[in-house]
Amino acid sequence: MDATAPTAPPRAGFSRYQIFVVAVLSFLQFTIILDFMIVSPLGAIVMPTLHISPQQFGLAVSSYAFSAALSGVLAAGFADRFDRKRLLLFFYAGFVLGTLFCALANSYPMLLMARIVTGFFGGVIGSVVLAIATDLFPLEMRGRVMGFIQTAFAASQILGLPAALYFANRWDWHAPFFAIIAIAVPAGLLIMAQLKPVTAHLALKQEASPLAHLIDTIAEPRYRLAFALVVLMATGGYMLMPFGTAFIVGNVGLPLSSLPTIYLVTGLFTVFMGPVIGKISDSVGKFNTYCFGSLLAMVMVAVWTNLGRSSLPFVVVINVLLYLGIFSRMVPAQALLSAVPDVTKRGSFNAINASLQQFSGGISAAIAGAVIAEGPDGALRHFNWLGYIVMMVLLVALVLMYFLHKSIPEQPARQAPTKELV
Repeated sequence: MDATAPTAPPRAGFSRYQIFVVAVLSFLQFTIILDFMIVSPLGAIVMPTLHISPQQFGLAVSSYAFSAALSGVLAAGFADRFDRKRLLLFFYAGFVLGTLFCALANSYPMLLMARIVTGFFGGVIGSVVLAIATDLFPLEMRGRVMGFIQTAFAASQILGLPAALYFANRWDWHAPFFAIIAIAVPAGLLIMAQLKPVTAHLALKQEASPLAHLIDTIAEPRYRLAFALVVLMATGGYMLMPFGTAFIVGNVGLPLSSLPTIYLVTGLFTVFMGPVIGKISDSVGKFNTYCFGSLLAMVMVAVWTNLGRSSLPFVVVINVLLYLGIFSRMVPAQALLSAVPDVTKRGSFNAINASLQQFSGGISAAIAGAVIAEGPDGALRHFNWLGYIVMMVLLVALVLMYFLHKSIPEQPARQAPTKELV
């Protein structure tokens, strides 16, 4: 039961402060995702500049994920023992500091350490964002909230990445990190000045120690199904996305110059789709929306991973439909998962989820790398095998989501109002 969320009629409109909160949380996600994504496309500049091998660069990229996974576990015991606003500011300050280290790095060891620091702090922010969204919005509004927050991924693709790559080409590879700092610092100051404390959970009884809090969260039987779902939710993207561009060029036969068009159009549609899907999930039911997204995703994964030589417009349409399926799963899934933890365990629950996502992503990418082989003509072999694996995972996740959904009534319970959204 969401005891800290205000009573509101279904599909109620957002207040001014709620709009501010959603905008701030979405922007935070944008900066975090952009910082995580920007390193990979900078590889062509960073490797010759720092005289490092692809293996070393790959370690620099993956070090963020492993550091984020570790910090999620370490933070879980403390995540519900502080004002969520202060917790958010602490980790966001560390994230900005880590990004500054990236901007100042002039050697491989410095870059590697900078990515570890950035991941350690940045990996926890997403879980705090979700905990705040859960605290401040009732379940019948969370589809729309998660829809806006999830658009951060698309915005980083169509706005952040092109701008960052332009800065890198115009100056050098340090410039994108300075640009992220330039927009992150004002955002942090705005949060400090305008976001109200999020402390309702502190009035409720908690375990005596952070370690006991972590153990109780992990051992809670009701959470195990949710944790299993989180692992499966991360599998599909990490299996297919890392090899997407190579598949488009090597198998589908499109030139590298077509990639910006594909991702730009897909990103624009995704920015539009996120809030719409969130509103639909609040209207027709989150599980119903998840079912639609899962079925569409299974069909489109089968089509996508078996594509042969195709035209650019056709590939764009297929990619857009694939992302429509993905977002129609992600948005309602996040909303339903937000209703699982008790008020006093939301922070630790989301922190553990974040760690599970990172570990699952690393394992999935490793499995994909073991399955995929490159032919002498540059085409990827067995890419369709990954599609079959992902389709099975989507089906299993759908079954698990059915049981999770049955344990979460979508009609909100009677809830006491909170001054945090007044």
